[in-house]
Amino acid sequence: MRFVSFLLLALLALPLAAAPRGAELYAQNCAVCHGADGRGGVGVPLALPSFLSSVSDDYLIATIRHGRPGRVMPAFSQLRDAEVRAIVAHLRSWMPAGSTVVNLASGPVKGDAARGKTLFAERCAVCHGAHGEGGHGTGVTFSRPRDLPIIAPALNNPGFLASASDQMIKTTLMNGRDGTPMVSFLKQGLQERDIDDIVTYVRTFAKGPGWKPGNDDTPVLEMDSPYTFAETVEAVKRAAVGKNFRIIREQSLENGLFAETEETKETHIVYFCNFNFINQALALDPRVGLFMPCRITVVEREGQVKMMSINPKYLSRLFNNAELDKPCEEMYQVYMGIMEEASL
Repeated sequence: MRFVSFLLLALLALPLAAAPRGAELYAQNCAVCHGADGRGGVGVPLALPSFLSSVSDDYLIATIRHGRPGRVMPAFSQLRDAEVRAIVAHLRSWMPAGSTVVNLASGPVKGDAARGKTLFAERCAVCHGAHGEGGHGTGVTFSRPRDLPIIAPALNNPGFLASASDQMIKTTLMNGRDGTPMVSFLKQGLQERDIDDIVTYVRTFAKGPGWKPGNDDTPVLEMDSPYTFAETVEAVKRAAVGKNFRIIREQSLENGLFAETEETKETHIVYFCNFNFINQALALDPRVGLFMPCRITVVEREGQVKMMSINPKYLSRLFNNAELDKPCEEMYQVYMGIMEEASL
């Protein structure tokens, strides 16, 4: 009897021990971008009552699963279904007491895509872009105006199109989103038929090529130097200045980790920047601050001097932001150009 009781208690305890905790999972996977309280940051705010009451659990689950390719939001394919549902339940806890989720109709919306294209250009493109590519930039303090709680989402994004139903898009157009610049189209004078046409046109975005992540899987760029360690450091500095960068700092790789007298002398980091370039990159994505300003490390090992830097094209893929592709390609060319020139 004692054994049966113990087994029963153990079986009862198993589901509780394995039950995912939404708040904890949110903190681990979402808070860094969306904020601990869901009020946004690099990612859009999720705690807006009008947002939570107008989207279904299926939409939130699909968004977590698919992410937004090329738009900062990654796909969380590593989470178990129960964990995703727990995160959604945590998001629902932010809904005001007594509020409910809009019960959406089912089935596709049928309209005139050609007419919808004209209406989209007139009514939607100013925020969502001419081709539904969404507003530019991320973040709330640098690239996003402080009085704008949300950047217009990319409607041509395959993650959005796979997550949002026709009826959800239609309902958003009809009702708008309180607390955002999205105003009800009915209040703007459009008719339900007009909205059906816009929804039908938005669906045509799925036929576009979409964004593909880069395939550069080399996280570090490196190049041998034919010169001595000291000569290479000076050559890197001359090459950086020659490309209109300003040298702003130099230090050992071990700076701050050991006493200055104990630092290895065969590692040296040259920091350089072009403030205009940094401002442009930060405006696209404040996370570039993690690898700005530009830097090249000179290392000597067993008589061979090497120049090394991060690979910006690898970071672009890692950050899942299509807008970073071009500046990261430019940074890649800068790093390679400086190292090649320093090794001539």
